[in-house]
Amino acid sequence: MTHLKYPSPHLPPAPVDPLDRTRFPVDKWALTETAYDTTDLGQTETLFAVGNGYLGMRGNPEEGRDTHTHGTYVNGFHETWRIEHAEDAFGLARVGQTIVNVPDPKTIKLYIGDEPLLLSDADLDGYSRTLDFRDGTLRREVIWATSAGIRVRIRSSRMVSFTERHVAQLQLEVELLDGDAPVVISSQLLNRQDGSDEYHVSSAAMGEGLDPRKAEQFSRRVLDPQASEVRDDRMLLGYRCHGSRMTIAVAAEHHLETECEYSEEITAEEDLAKHVYSLAGRQGQPITLTKTVAVHTSKGVPVRELADRCWRTLDRVVPAGPEALLADQRAWLDAFWERSDVQLTGQPALQQAIRWNLFQLAQASARADNVGVPAKGVSGSGYGGHYFWDTEIYVLPFLTYTTPQAARNALQFRHRMLGAARNRAHELAQEGALFPWRTINGLEASAYFAAGTAQYHIDADIAFALDKYVRATGDRGYLLNEGLDILVETARMWADLGFWQGNGTKAFHIHGVTGPDEYTTVVNNNLFTNVMARHNLETAVSAITELAEVDPEGHARAVARLSLDPGEVEEWAAAARGMHIPYDAEVGVHPQDSHFLEREVWDLETTPADKRPLLLHYHPLVIYRFQVLKQADVVLAMYLSGHHFTPEEKRANFEYYDPITTGDSTLSAVVQSIMAAEVGYADLALRYFYAGLFVDLNDRHGNTTDGVHVASTGGVWSALVGGFGGMRDSHGQLGFDPRLPAEWPELSWTMAWLGSRLRITVRQDEIVLRVEDGETVEVSVRGEHHTVGSEQVSVPLDGQGPLLTTPTKTS
Repeated sequence: MTHLKYPSPHLPPAPVDPLDRTRFPVDKWALTETAYDTTDLGQTETLFAVGNGYLGMRGNPEEGRDTHTHGTYVNGFHETWRIEHAEDAFGLARVGQTIVNVPDPKTIKLYIGDEPLLLSDADLDGYSRTLDFRDGTLRREVIWATSAGIRVRIRSSRMVSFTERHVAQLQLEVELLDGDAPVVISSQLLNRQDGSDEYHVSSAAMGEGLDPRKAEQFSRRVLDPQASEVRDDRMLLGYRCHGSRMTIAVAAEHHLETECEYSEEITAEEDLAKHVYSLAGRQGQPITLTKTVAVHTSKGVPVRELADRCWRTLDRVVPAGPEALLADQRAWLDAFWERSDVQLTGQPALQQAIRWNLFQLAQASARADNVGVPAKGVSGSGYGGHYFWDTEIYVLPFLTYTTPQAARNALQFRHRMLGAARNRAHELAQEGALFPWRTINGLEASAYFAAGTAQYHIDADIAFALDKYVRATGDRGYLLNEGLDILVETARMWADLGFWQGNGTKAFHIHGVTGPDEYTTVVNNNLFTNVMARHNLETAVSAITELAEVDPEGHARAVARLSLDPGEVEEWAAAARGMHIPYDAEVGVHPQDSHFLEREVWDLETTPADKRPLLLHYHPLVIYRFQVLKQADVVLAMYLSGHHFTPEEKRANFEYYDPITTGDSTLSAVVQSIMAAEVGYADLALRYFYAGLFVDLNDRHGNTTDGVHVASTGGVWSALVGGFGGMRDSHGQLGFDPRLPAEWPELSWTMAWLGSRLRITVRQDEIVLRVEDGETVEVSVRGEHHTVGSEQVSVPLDGQGPLLTTPTKTS
């Protein structure tokens, strides 16, 4: 048995700003690019994407070229396909699901004197592109000197509306600065999913080879044409997915403002609709085109009806003018930042990165409404547009404490999957319900069961998020009407999956599962799974017991609806009390699973950098034989269920697992930061925080091109609030034990708690709390109780917790 010694042989990079500030200057409320570069098109297309949780548009240039990956996505709009297993077996996932690149409304091509604007070849006297976090708009300004010697100012903007779920608005302004010339503007709707992209930049495209993080590619047509229509200044394309039978309609209306003479032509074919303006451009006379887009989708409503919805949406939105839509956008984001901003004094570069991450959470979830939050939001096709446990563990904490309605929507989406989850449990010979590890439509889509389906912890993750939501909001209505069904059916699954075993004192064991760490699969008594299953069982027992006491009629209805036997509840309570939580007294740590400590330790120190991430360079069987982690597993359990571990256990576990955690998953760094801060490794906490904060901004994992790592952006909020702010919510009790880095003078944020909005400000020598809206809030600060109202409460802090020196690597 091996006893590892701290420190890690691969400490994360030093906490320094990694961005090129000559190209991406510091701006606390925007991300700006001041120089055009074709070498990282995929990354910048993701960084400058705009979306609202329903509709998303990658940051491709309006001209449609150059580009790495054109992308316009609708959350949940997907194609299905049969999974072909090389060696089949009963119960394997059968139906693959992949998000579809929907008809692209971004393209507005520009020609001056028949010369097309192509940024990679253009003679640019000026260039800037800005994503504004305050009004949610992507703007670009270019000064282009044509080969004929005419200088042209081109301004463009792009916005996906937070207030109008189905609407996007684009504008293009062209002004000839020193001469007259013919101008042609071709605004298009283009089916890129099935068409070829003549401007694809092969040198920047995704390389060959297997990468399970990317979406599947189709060798057949996906979108079957159903409608192509022109109506006055409007054009529309409509399709039905060949396999899933989902339907979509995309419409655009144009409005041109100019003193220049022009003619126009509008046409629509199966895969291309375009509105072309031919103008006699004159020096100093601006030409402004406004393009308002409506997108509607359905699981099967005829395209004709969706087309009518698009027309009605445009009828409502267009007459108010573009300024009204922008004003609504700004007002929505003002309210978002009021309840969601995390303010860091004296660190403008970090503040910018923090707000970029928080803004991505809004873009991924704000108008998800009746669907979930995909791993990439609507910024890219990575992971096929699937929903994972990421949502419940990394995204829902942010939503629960800032925008509870959005958290409720996400939980209601899981409830709508309950029927399919019951069927899946039955298929795998289990009682209750088993939610899919990865899915869009509710069916399990993981073709590799060892690292996918076997992650039964998804049930407990959903129950955990549900419990946190109910306790933080007091939403008993949701618990009674929907949440209780999830708790009961997941508790049934755990009671059936586990079994009693032991000599003398029996314990409840769970075998044959995979935890969050996908480098160790199909094991017995994965600690994370057992800890979370225990919480799941306890929460179900508590909910049923409390309901019987406070609402006998509601309890009776639930018993009848769920065919609930009182003996079941007793069984769940017993299983929770008897849950086996692995612990090795000799090593002094909690093993990740029953046999984890028996394995050989992977030598990460001598593993070449070009062999990372391990999953892309080693057969799974090679990885599974070693003590090596893709991501935090036991450490994550200690964060989520910290009251079950002593401070000494937390430190010992952290020091054991940190050196063998590769961080090959973007879900890891933020959790390692939180627990490093709690146990006292302040320097390491900051290092891991930077690693998580700049995952996408600095393309730390080399796959930002596939879309934003939404779970990591949620983890950034948790690292700030839970790690450095020390916030914990245990059984509905709100407490704080800050760990503010020495370099930070002040950290401040607001959070929703039982209908009130609480402002928390952490300084080096105090924590200040005040209710900004609502009733008084009961909190604890380092174990001391306080009642907080509209008058601020200041609690002195004697330091920032234990401070341990991060050891340096020894030879």
